[in-house]
Amino acid sequence: MTHASCDQAEGLRRLRVPEPLRIVAVASGRMDTGATTTVVGLAAALADETRNVLVIDENVGASNVAATLGLNAHRDLLDVIRRDKTLDDVIISGSVGLHVLPAGRGMRVLETLGTADRIHLAESFERFTRPMDVVLIDAAPGRSGCSPFLACAAHEVVMVVSPEPASITAAYALIKRMRGNGEGVFHVLVNKARQESEARVIFDNMAGVARRHLGISLDFTGFVPPDGTLCPGRLPVETHPAARSTAAFRLAAESLLRWPTRQDKGMDLGRFMRRLLQCGPDEQAGQQGHAGDGAMAASAVLSAVREASSHV
Repeated sequence: MTHASCDQAEGLRRLRVPEPLRIVAVASGRMDTGATTTVVGLAAALADETRNVLVIDENVGASNVAATLGLNAHRDLLDVIRRDKTLDDVIISGSVGLHVLPAGRGMRVLETLGTADRIHLAESFERFTRPMDVVLIDAAPGRSGCSPFLACAAHEVVMVVSPEPASITAAYALIKRMRGNGEGVFHVLVNKARQESEARVIFDNMAGVARRHLGISLDFTGFVPPDGTLCPGRLPVETHPAARSTAAFRLAAESLLRWPTRQDKGMDLGRFMRRLLQCGPDEQAGQQGHAGDGAMAASAVLSAVREASSHV
């Protein structure tokens, strides 16, 4: 993005009427589903729409959000917990309107924090004054502790699923665990689908099984085709503005901005962190039962998808 474009985008941000903060957790049942790519694509599309976006990155390693964007994450939320740095010190900025909070190490100690550390962490988020419109949480996959945190603290949950049978099974199992915290609607984004018809088959059958077995609703957020446009250190809206995946992320971002705001879960980062700190082993325990019926339901999803796919 050129300097003139940056100035123009920043000017549009200042002119736009402030909206209630949206906090959206992006989760998947498997590491190879593309949740981090989805977070980057959504964040880029939202920032391109003049929204200020904060990504809370629960992952560590070479494939996390900061690394994907080519940003150097020298600090982590853990440094805030230890009182070595402030939240402003730890958050790193990428393109205009896009910011990343590396939180992988810090998230792993939340359940063990004492009262003083919990109060300090909550107050650190309350003192954070940078204007943000959307917070995207890139949830670490494969950790039993991440699902209750995200389900009880985020305003909304986007479940990323791919056409692979293992991804569908894992996504359904994670939805089942997370619904224990009272979530009634999960937004589903089908990644790596060749056409919308393929994505709709997957979603429609997941939604039907979830409705019958779990008594919950699923919402179709969209699909992203596998066109390989994500370049390390660059945003797809900049490198491939006309690509199908870029258009798909724009549509998904527009859908996200139309969701009703969740007044019941608060609208600021301070309340978000306090809710996060209240989630613990009790919530986790409430999500572990009835594994057998979950496996049967997931099998039903796969059977329905295979049957419908043969007619696409």
